[in-house]
Amino acid sequence: MAVTTNDLRNGMTLDIPEGLFAVVEFQHVKPGKGGAFVRTKLKNVRTGAVIERTFRADERVEQAIVDKREMQYLYRDGTDYVFMDTSSYDQMQVSPGALGSAAEFVKEGDNVVLQVYVDEIVGVDLPAAVELTVTETEPGIQGDRVSGARKPATVETGLVLQVPLFVNPGDRIKVDTRSGEYITRA
Repeated sequence: MAVTTNDLRNGMTLDIPEGLFAVVEFQHVKPGKGGAFVRTKLKNVRTGAVIERTFRADERVEQAIVDKREMQYLYRDGTDYVFMDTSSYDQMQVSPGALGSAAEFVKEGDNVVLQVYVDEIVGVDLPAAVELTVTETEPGIQGDRVSGARKPATVETGLVLQVPLFVNPGDRIKVDTRSGEYITRA
């Protein structure tokens, strides 16, 4: 669907020759001399890279309609992840590459919002934090309470992160999905 640059809004997705980009911010500029233009900051939906691009006012750009679907993660099928649409019950196989880093935070039964453009998954909306069970770490020793000391731990999804010394195998912890860091015990 073609729109003009005067219709741009934050969060709108554009299909431009450089790829699929979401509008992060935009500014209409009307200089005293010359034509008006729109200065934008765009984020690549697939890679996360941010570019700045200037368009003429009233320039036509292609708006990409990205469909957000709530899906439930069911199981792994070989290397692929199998998701089920929670409204239509259709199943979809997703490659680990399409999920990106989100694969480290998703466990069976979790609901996530997949961003779909045509038939391609271009993004995953996760909650800010997820609860995961620690499967492997050195046991904490009584009295070992050095302030800020950390040790590596592996959680049920295979993600390895640094946790405080008092965290033991079997503990449930909250993990920040944006940074992949330990927040607190659950």
